[in-house]
Amino acid sequence: MGHMMDYSFRSVRQILCESGGLARVGGLMQGLGASRVLIVCDPGIVTLGFSETAVASLTQAGIAAEVYARVAADPPVSMVQEAVAAARTFKADGVIGIGGGSSLDTAKLVALMIDSSQPIEEMYGTNLATGTRVPLIQVPTTAGTGSEVTWVSVVTDDEGRKKAIYAPQLLPDVALLDPMLTLGLPPRITAATGLDAMVHAIEAYTSRTAKNLVSDALAVKALQLLGGNIRTAVADGANVEARAAMLQGSLLAGMAFVNASVAAIHALAYPLGARYHVPHGHSNAIVMAPIMRFNLPVAAPAYAELARQMMPERSFATDAAAAEALVVEVEELVPAMGLELKMRELGVPREAIPSMADEVDTGIRRLIACNPRDMSRADIEAIYESVY
Repeated sequence: MGHMMDYSFRSVRQILCESGGLARVGGLMQGLGASRVLIVCDPGIVTLGFSETAVASLTQAGIAAEVYARVAADPPVSMVQEAVAAARTFKADGVIGIGGGSSLDTAKLVALMIDSSQPIEEMYGTNLATGTRVPLIQVPTTAGTGSEVTWVSVVTDDEGRKKAIYAPQLLPDVALLDPMLTLGLPPRITAATGLDAMVHAIEAYTSRTAKNLVSDALAVKALQLLGGNIRTAVADGANVEARAAMLQGSLLAGMAFVNASVAAIHALAYPLGARYHVPHGHSNAIVMAPIMRFNLPVAAPAYAELARQMMPERSFATDAAAAEALVVEVEELVPAMGLELKMRELGVPREAIPSMADEVDTGIRRLIACNPRDMSRADIEAIYESVY
């Protein structure tokens, strides 16, 4: 692990957290110099009237607006290209993403690709994207991915594999948090996205490769907010305080993980999403507890610190007891969220386990390298077996 004092930390230019803030996107876009804006979202965002609020605000600011509302989960490359074509046809010079991670990830790529001739396939990986993006505002409606403050977009290629594009140009100009937009989120989605954000915080804090002072501070605060509010947000979705705390926890966790990296939990979750369309947060939830239990022998000091921060009302005699308490807390929290936690309940066949383990072991090794404990292919397969 590099020296904690030597690091580079990148983040978004402006964070605006305000109830009802969605109605301000017109003025914000004006300030960014855009005159024709494409709103990127999924059909549900239109149904909820959120895109209409954004269009009204843009129109009032003298900005022409159009809505692309065909975003699909685990964004397929073909859909991203269709959205880019829509943006070019409209001659958009600004983009607003509204929705969950899929919409925000798509919006980032549209903003980057409008004026670029680089094929998306050449962008897979780190710092390979060329070109500059147009003004971009990101408005999350789930408290989960933290995509509004990251420079990564995850897409699904034609072969059904998850591909990540890491490029500093993908960082938006403004992350706009409006807790009112999350009030209607169903308990299942609140639970899955909230657990995803918790995983971001835990994996950032225990990353072997790039954790640093800033990401650690953000991860700790994120875990306090998320751990302290997820049960309330799931049980009482209309609780604005809990919703706002979840949104901010998700944002802080996003800022942490994109600088420090995620690890094995995400690596094992990816094939479940790409192949079987298990929502990303739900995929993480399935493997979260067993991987933390697996990491415990090596990650105990870090887990102990997190336990003391997340459960300040409890006192622990030893680091070992504190670390064990964090893992037990997660082992109890995840089932309490009401999500299916066995792969077979979600239509994943047992025969798929070896090829999923192969995919993680070869294709997603970069994330395994960040895991606090080394993980062999046999370890990966054993974890999948344990949650079958």
